[in-house]
Amino acid sequence: MAERLRVLFLCTGNAARSQMAEALLRHLSKDRAEVCSAGSSPQPAVHPLARSILEQRYGIDTADLRPKSMRDFLGQRFDFIITVCDKAAEACPVFPGDPERIHWSFEDPTTVLDADAQGRAFEHIATGLAGRLRIWMSLPDIRQRLDAASGPGLQAG
Repeated sequence: MAERLRVLFLCTGNAARSQMAEALLRHLSKDRAEVCSAGSSPQPAVHPLARSILEQRYGIDTADLRPKSMRDFLGQRFDFIITVCDKAAEACPVFPGDPERIHWSFEDPTTVLDADAQGRAFEHIATGLAGRLRIWMSLPDIRQRLDAASGPGLQAG
């Protein structure tokens, strides 16, 4: 079996965008990728709306999600570092092995003050992340790595 694809999602607080990206990639790849997330200034907890959307809309168990510092991952090798906010892209440290860097700019939904609008902002970001992840996963090199991680005869269609 091939070595699993390793992906690190980064944002500032690691409480919303990068947590949703981590959980969505793990879910959409059927756990064929090793996925982590972290923040440059991690918050104390994952935002309740991020958990709610992942659980209710995608059926993802969020019990193990927790904010982590990007410092926890320095020195580790990743195939891809994906930043999901502009501040994280600016603060992104150097990782060994020259991983490919991708930047997807998503506004911080936690800054939306109106409760209804904030809920819509979280839903919009989750939908946007899922769409970008599906497109990214369909790229030939990524698809090949994910399929190889499935083992012989277990390739996803």
